[in-house]
Amino acid sequence: MRTGEPLPAVGDVLAALATGLWRYDAAAGLVTLDAEAARLVGLPAQATTLTQAGIRARFHPVDWNEVDGVVQLALAEGTIAEVRMRIMDGHGRVVRTVRSRSKPSIDPRTGKYELVGTLQEVTDPSPNAARSPITGDWRRSREAFLLDAGRALAEARSTQEVLRVAAGLAMPGFSPDGLAVFGAEGDRLTVVGHHGHEPGDEEPFTEMSLGTDYPAAEVVRTGRAVYLSSPEEYRARYPASWPLAAPFGRQSWAYLPLTVAGRTMGAWMAAFKYPVTFTPDERSVLTTVARMLAQALSRAGAAETERELTDGLQRSMLPTLGPEIPGMAVAARYIPTGGGLQVGGDWYDMIQLPGGRFALTIGDVQGHDVRAAGLMGQLRIALHAYASEGHRPDAVLSRASRFLYGMTYGEDGADLRFATCLYVEVDPATGTLEIARAGHPDPAIRTADGTVLMRPTAGGLPLGIDPDADYPTTRLVLEPGETMLICTDGLIETGGHDLDTGWRRIRRILEEHDGDTEELAEALVQAVHGPSSHHATGPLTDRREDDIAVLLLCRAGDGNRCTTVPGGRHVVRRTMLTVKQAEPERVAVARQQVRELLHDWSCEDQVNSAVLLVSEVLTNVLVHTDTDALLVAEVFSDPDGLDSVDGRRGRLVRVEVTDGGDDLPHKRDPGELASSGRGLVLIELLADAWGVDPRGEGKSTWFELHEEPKKEYGEAEDPLL
Repeated sequence: MRTGEPLPAVGDVLAALATGLWRYDAAAGLVTLDAEAARLVGLPAQATTLTQAGIRARFHPVDWNEVDGVVQLALAEGTIAEVRMRIMDGHGRVVRTVRSRSKPSIDPRTGKYELVGTLQEVTDPSPNAARSPITGDWRRSREAFLLDAGRALAEARSTQEVLRVAAGLAMPGFSPDGLAVFGAEGDRLTVVGHHGHEPGDEEPFTEMSLGTDYPAAEVVRTGRAVYLSSPEEYRARYPASWPLAAPFGRQSWAYLPLTVAGRTMGAWMAAFKYPVTFTPDERSVLTTVARMLAQALSRAGAAETERELTDGLQRSMLPTLGPEIPGMAVAARYIPTGGGLQVGGDWYDMIQLPGGRFALTIGDVQGHDVRAAGLMGQLRIALHAYASEGHRPDAVLSRASRFLYGMTYGEDGADLRFATCLYVEVDPATGTLEIARAGHPDPAIRTADGTVLMRPTAGGLPLGIDPDADYPTTRLVLEPGETMLICTDGLIETGGHDLDTGWRRIRRILEEHDGDTEELAEALVQAVHGPSSHHATGPLTDRREDDIAVLLLCRAGDGNRCTTVPGGRHVVRRTMLTVKQAEPERVAVARQQVRELLHDWSCEDQVNSAVLLVSEVLTNVLVHTDTDALLVAEVFSDPDGLDSVDGRRGRLVRVEVTDGGDDLPHKRDPGELASSGRGLVLIELLADAWGVDPRGEGKSTWFELHEEPKKEYGEAEDPLL
């Protein structure tokens, strides 16, 4: 061009460069094309105006669906909207690929956006095409990736889980090898977590001022993303902080705002070892992930704050165990319920009493809210006060029930709450336990040889229901080497179990464990509660459906973990039970106790015989006397007996039933139609030894069975022997 000649029109220059001009008015729904733009979209080379439907028909439908997302991203970031689209002919064939670059703007009157840009044919993909192809398959992969990422981030329940999920995201076509999440506290930038760096690499970036010339600080200040495609660009834009980033050897960086409800809470850095041009498709993926990451971090932070409040409130109300008790060991555990502000009402306590005695109490206030936790604290203090005054276990629970009733009963009775409770007074010198129970699960005893028995105890209504309720007491003896377990129902029923199946699960743990009391308490909690699953991006499992309180009391035993009795026999296990005249249903409980006591007996027929004889002897007391019956069943090791299975040396079971009646039973010969009189006949036929011993007041009826070897299938006794 000669000097002084007029400049050519812009349209002529663009036409010479095979570049068309177009304008899209979203409010009117019209697209205006110049001649070159019309030619590129497959129309005659002349200026024209088309409707949105008319221009849409010229493009591949998958590509057209991407336009709105790219435009919205450009509006949010204040950048150029760039998109590549395939031009289709009337037969659905791709005739060319064009690249559009436009500057979007919002019309304040209509709220619609307007685009003015260029259209140019491209023959090669972008330099980063190997990592970001523009095919529909790649877009479908991107959509699948975003769905998976959204699901995994939504299921993360803690900040560490969110960071773990973010580190494991494999973005379609391009994946960062270094990640960092920055937070803001006041005017300082903090590092929440990072991945792909060595421990300690984050130190120069912690406690950095938000006014620092650093990309993450700028993102937090402005709320706008920063994309750096090369080290040269990073050095030119942020010369002060470039020396901090240079040692990591990265080639490209993306810093995106973490925004929730219009507030920028931090920044997310994605760094790449290879050059990335950050096309609109790539920026769209990164922006979407950043938004999901911000939501996940916000939810996790709120959940952790609630959890900290819950745990702090609950644990501040729970006591520390008292000083060591000579000859006894006590262990306790408390596990709060699952996520949210689910404050539980479970508690335990250890109360020092006069004379060297102490009390253990455990309970559960109805509900999972702040009021339940408050009532729990007040009830625990009340129980502590009543016990310290010297009241017996039944009086302690009666007063506590009246106290809770007065605390929760309103004028309309709408705020009535109740609580279950188990109170155990312990004499360390003798191992005597006096137990009062208010609607709580019974205690369990692990004997010296590992057998576990549920010990039925008398009980009353839960506390707070009836202010005049009575709570009878049950006396047990914890033998040397035995351990008592008391717990709330959370330990039993967690994981979808009911009281029956949950107890069987706990029983197996008690039987198989051979550690000290602290180790047993930890094993119980871990086996039932367990950690959340952190090994996959699928659903994270948290089995804390209810809070859990556990107390273990162990009485130290001798080296053999058993008790020696006269005659060379060693007591292996023992159970005791009182059957009152007004409680004939407890005969069934006695049968179950004996069956559990003989759970590993080699001969099932002998177990059935023992259960039958127990039923006969107890029923005889209830029918023929007006006194209560005390059942004591013991398993002994008998050095003089025969070898039995599993290497045991001759065991025997002795069952003794004591009552206050003076009349001694007599063996009779009942007729065929008699309804009674067969008890002693059965004892004589089935027992190896039996007898009736008078006492100062009353008598005791006893029988013994020596363990027989287990018969193999099909083996029969020789009738001549």
